[in-house]
Amino acid sequence: MGPVDISLIQLLSAYVFVVALMFILRIRRIPREKEVLVASIRMTFQLMLAGFVLSYILDHPSPLYTILAVLVMEIFAIYNVYKRARLSLPARVKKRLEFFIAISVSTGTLLSLVYFLYVVVKISPWFDPRYVIPLAGMIIGNSMTGVSLGVKALSESITVQKNIVEMALMLGARPKDAVRMFSDKAFDSAILPTLNSMIGMGIVFLPGMMTGQILSGTSPITAIKYQIAIMLGILGGVTISVSVFLYLGYKAFFNREDQLIV
Repeated sequence: MGPVDISLIQLLSAYVFVVALMFILRIRRIPREKEVLVASIRMTFQLMLAGFVLSYILDHPSPLYTILAVLVMEIFAIYNVYKRARLSLPARVKKRLEFFIAISVSTGTLLSLVYFLYVVVKISPWFDPRYVIPLAGMIIGNSMTGVSLGVKALSESITVQKNIVEMALMLGARPKDAVRMFSDKAFDSAILPTLNSMIGMGIVFLPGMMTGQILSGTSPITAIKYQIAIMLGILGGVTISVSVFLYLGYKAFFNREDQLIV
């Protein structure tokens, strides 16, 4: 027995939750109705577009289409990190940070994805979009969130507590050592959401990938094995991406003479 189809009327009925949220926001006088409306509309159109594109790619499997799909996801993820960071920093610092963000997101996600596909799942052919695109989306999306949190935590710590950094520099510390405690704090902040998801998974909630597989008729045991594997892949993507960013990112705040420039 396959999954139960959802009619257009049934789908529209789910938007009652959006209406309820906007009603509560209005009562509490929280000015977020516009954001909720925009988010709901964007989500709907983006998913509809993604559905049509994925249907075409799945019906016409090609290495070119698969690579393009992953590339588009990477570009949007990097762009979203830029937007989420909302950096109020000197142009020179901001430009270097954006460069390091692009390197870290792409490096961490691609390394994790390639390892997962060729060592854990061992798909054939290597460009099979049924596996590559959904798995890439989960790894890239979570890494995007992790790097966003890391960027925000590191930037805020250095700019707000720059006197501590400057004091350490005056005492002879290298830039890397002067910001070490801020980097450690940023790393902790970045990986915490992923760890919390892992802790609650299976008891507090059933993740989307596992639920989707079960609804499509896959054995729960097989779905569980895939979910465990992809969560570890996500953890790897977040860890590598955030580590690469923190290894490079702090350098954006210093000039060639190791002076703080914020």
